[in-house]
Amino acid sequence: MEKIVALLTIENIGIVVFGIFTFCLLIQLGYFLFRFIQLALYKEKPAEKNQPPVSVIICARNEFENLKTYLSQVLEQDYPEYQVIVVNDCSWDESEKYLEELEEKYKHLKVVTLAEQERYQHGKKFALAIGIKSAAYEHLLLTDADCYPESNQWIKQMMSGYQQGSQIVIGYGAYIKQKGIINTWIRFDTAFNAMQYFSFAIARRPYMGVGRNLSYTQSLFFKNKGFASHQHILSGDDDLFINETANRSNAEVCLSAGSFTYSQPKTNFNDWFKQKKRHVSASKLYKSKHKFALGLFFTTHVFLYFSLITLLIIKFKIVWVASAYGLRLVTQLFIFGKCLQKLKETDLIWLIPVYDFMIAIVYPLIALSNLFVKNKTWK
Repeated sequence: MEKIVALLTIENIGIVVFGIFTFCLLIQLGYFLFRFIQLALYKEKPAEKNQPPVSVIICARNEFENLKTYLSQVLEQDYPEYQVIVVNDCSWDESEKYLEELEEKYKHLKVVTLAEQERYQHGKKFALAIGIKSAAYEHLLLTDADCYPESNQWIKQMMSGYQQGSQIVIGYGAYIKQKGIINTWIRFDTAFNAMQYFSFAIARRPYMGVGRNLSYTQSLFFKNKGFASHQHILSGDDDLFINETANRSNAEVCLSAGSFTYSQPKTNFNDWFKQKKRHVSASKLYKSKHKFALGLFFTTHVFLYFSLITLLIIKFKIVWVASAYGLRLVTQLFIFGKCLQKLKETDLIWLIPVYDFMIAIVYPLIALSNLFVKNKTWK
């Protein structure tokens, strides 16, 4: 016992923690320099000239106000041949009447209405699958009812992302810039996750996309038997499908001007936390290689800060620790800054040090919360 107590000196604890800090720092630098750099230095590929017919699919449940505000921007795209399918999923607001009126005005709008069934409670995946089965065209483009495209070139730009042999194009679904800390936090978190899935996809390791701005082919959907393998969970209609079907040769990214979509963000932390929990809950079904890669990055991220704080408290090799963290910070600011420029989120660059630290606190809380509370919402 005395030997154990003797080993637990500040010096020995500092050596162990410094080792953990150094290991985490090196792993983090590796992700910055070999993964995130992919997006930071990315140059858009020459656009393909073909413009295939497209079916845009939107699922909506009680989205009357959003449909009234945003749907016209999808219906009035500058594109030669496309249809817009709105799946009115058991809405009890004014959506049905409004969509019927729009069908009279826009001949390329198709409304599919689903009725509530007492014996069968379905989620968004069922509605989306119905929309895909109703699509007239091979190329599908997905977005949400609370989203609007950046420009009337949205469809054209997303379709230009298709290269020979590709079946998936991953776009960026951003959130509208508003005042307040919650807005900057949500936008930073969205951009932070986009940096990951874009960088991995550019490196030919695609693992997810977001349903606010995502395209794939109808044949890919049917070949994969839709969402059959993860139909039992509510979330994952976008990221789990891409995780299951994307590979080195069939997935592309689109970051062209006019290709982004924007949607209304949550306005308080609690609502965002619940939404984030749903998104994170699907990641447990990712392929093992993706879970390992993402898990290693986030684990070292968290332990880097915990070890950093510990070393500062015990005042262990302060100069070395500060210099090492400074190297990481400078590298991160440069690479993340370039990434945020690509995502048109430049106002967030100065917040990188603060929100990077917050991620190390909030993300573990989300993971712990998912262990005890189940998600029960449609989206």
